[in-house]
Amino acid sequence: MNALLAADVNVAQNVGFYVIAAVMLYGAVRVVSTRNVVHAALWLVVVLGGVAAQYVLAAAEFVAISQVMVYIGAVMVLFLFGIMLTRATIGSEDGLNNRGWGLGIPVALLLAGTMIWVVVDQYRGTVLESPEGPMPTTALSDVFLREGLVPFLALSFVLLAAAIGAIVLARKD
Repeated sequence: MNALLAADVNVAQNVGFYVIAAVMLYGAVRVVSTRNVVHAALWLVVVLGGVAAQYVLAAAEFVAISQVMVYIGAVMVLFLFGIMLTRATIGSEDGLNNRGWGLGIPVALLLAGTMIWVVVDQYRGTVLESPEGPMPTTALSDVFLREGLVPFLALSFVLLAAAIGAIVLARKD
């Protein structure tokens, strides 16, 4: 009975994964295809929210909340402030696409195919071991604050530089 119940949970988790992945893919296509900069930023919120939902499905609630707070809460607010401060036109804009955009599609497909081939070739037959239990939040924070401290600080400087750049561009001299 327990094996049947576990199989149902895996099926539901897989269905949830594919539904969320489909929404994320649609949002990603809308990010690059919309002609309105603010709408593109809002579609990016949908994609980043999908990433957080995928973390919830993987039972990584701490990382999901961090995803929401850092990326949706902070980075997207910074993007929207940057859009507003740089006096970008809020409505639809024509001429945003490069004339060579058609060349990008086969190049992107070639790169995606190469990446898939390399990953499948490298990890074919590899089985990941299941963790014994949920990772405690303290252990996760220790990993972030040891190995991830330098990238975290680098990201904070990049965000600071972006905020300063938006203010400088928006200033009226």
